[in-house]
Amino acid sequence: MRNVTQPGLRRRAAAVVMLLGSLGPAGSVVAAPDFAPRQAGSEAAALVEALSEQGLPRDYLVETLSQARVRQEVLDAMSGAVERHLEWPQYRAIFLTDERIDQGAAFMARHQYALDKAQAEYGVPPAVITAIIGVETFYGRYKGKHRVLDSLATLAFKHPERGAFFRGELAAFLRIAHAQEMDPQALRGSYAGAMGYPQFIPTSYDAYAVDFDDDGKRDLWHNPVDAIGSVANYLAEHGWRRGEAVYQSALGPETPPNSIALNQTSAPQTTLTEAVAAGIYPPGSAFAESLSSGARPVVPLRFTMTAGAPQYRLGGYNFYVITRYNHSHLYAMAVAELARAIAAAAPPLPENEESA
Repeated sequence: MRNVTQPGLRRRAAAVVMLLGSLGPAGSVVAAPDFAPRQAGSEAAALVEALSEQGLPRDYLVETLSQARVRQEVLDAMSGAVERHLEWPQYRAIFLTDERIDQGAAFMARHQYALDKAQAEYGVPPAVITAIIGVETFYGRYKGKHRVLDSLATLAFKHPERGAFFRGELAAFLRIAHAQEMDPQALRGSYAGAMGYPQFIPTSYDAYAVDFDDDGKRDLWHNPVDAIGSVANYLAEHGWRRGEAVYQSALGPETPPNSIALNQTSAPQTTLTEAVAAGIYPPGSAFAESLSSGARPVVPLRFTMTAGAPQYRLGGYNFYVITRYNHSHLYAMAVAELARAIAAAAPPLPENEESA
């Protein structure tokens, strides 16, 4: 007679061996590390070595990376970003809502002093700073549900193409958490590791976050004032031009012209004269005024609409600067339009007075 119980016995025995191998000193179950930071030759061990040479404690690094877990949903999200599948009307509808505009006006009123200070120091208008925070996290309401440690470790060690990039982000995150005395296992953000009110990736946090209220910490998770200063600093460091408009309305042909590039997120190369020659020009009196500055570089933009003729815009250099925050012309236009709507909705307040 065939022994039908043997496979089941083998499976139970293997489970016992695995359990015994995961018992800690007092018999408590310890999860096996997904990334093997103690294993010589592993990518995680190499990262530990590199960061310990920079002065981070080895025990801190090994312990932290031992708690990181592979998250398949992070890899899935990276391969199917929603923005790639949306046209402008659908994308705009996400961010240009009455609630987001009203909440933006309230955010501006609540933080007028910090926003005015940021404009004075960096040249970036309060409505633009507010709109970026509004697009990124709805003014801090949605900062991300993923453990940043898990997201970055998964992408650093499991992403098939961008592992090297995310190993740099993971390294920056570990440096930030240690320097700020924050628990790296408790911090949450986007599936790609973006963090806090402004959704900075760790290297941007490292490079551009500022302690805007002078309390000794650059805290973008909990401190909207630091977030305001950091967004303004980021844009200023990427070339924001004080007093220049982000974009202007334009008219254009039904069929997209093929003589110039449209919807570019690189530094502006097309001159206004070239855009006009291609049939894209500002309406009304602005057209005549534009002819005197025909050598000025612009970003010609064309948006396909669900119904009706396409819409055109002419982005300025500051439009390009916003695309340094997110390399998408849809993103930059959503920020620009939301900023205009917030500025129009914001009630006037006494100068330099921040409400409670």
